[in-house]
Amino acid sequence: MNVESKIISREISPILWKAGETLCTAESCTSGQIASAITSVPGSSTYYKGGVIPYTNELKIKLLGVSEKLLEEKGAVSSDVVQAMAEGALKVMEATYVVAVTGYAGPGGGDEAEVGTIWIAVGDKDEFVVEKIEGDEGRDVNLAKATLVALQLLLDLLKKRHPIEEE
Repeated sequence: MNVESKIISREISPILWKAGETLCTAESCTSGQIASAITSVPGSSTYYKGGVIPYTNELKIKLLGVSEKLLEEKGAVSSDVVQAMAEGALKVMEATYVVAVTGYAGPGGGDEAEVGTIWIAVGDKDEFVVEKIEGDEGRDVNLAKATLVALQLLLDLLKKRHPIEEE
């Protein structure tokens, strides 16, 4: 995990804690790196409910309720599937916010999209922000970049929902 991810996680922590809200994750290609960044902050157990790593389509279907038809039509690495993963995780884990990720980190894969293509969905019951990352910079960089972008998207959404009052 990189230093930037830890820094953003430290910014996320007080917002969730003060608001009494919760977070969950569904990480296909990042394999828990986002959860690791979140839980690197002491006290994260007060707002982080947990996560799943549905690496296979079978688990995306069974654990998160992603439609088999959607996976067949759109492919596991798509905006529709990452949003379905996010919606499923919110429902199953009963959290306020969710971060979901799916993609091809490399070096292999790339059946449905090019290696380095990663979709991220961040949201709550009212709104999802979905973003696509492209460009293969090697597995480690691809995963670090996805983790960092996902955390920044979450922080941006939290700041939108909980503006900091100026004194």
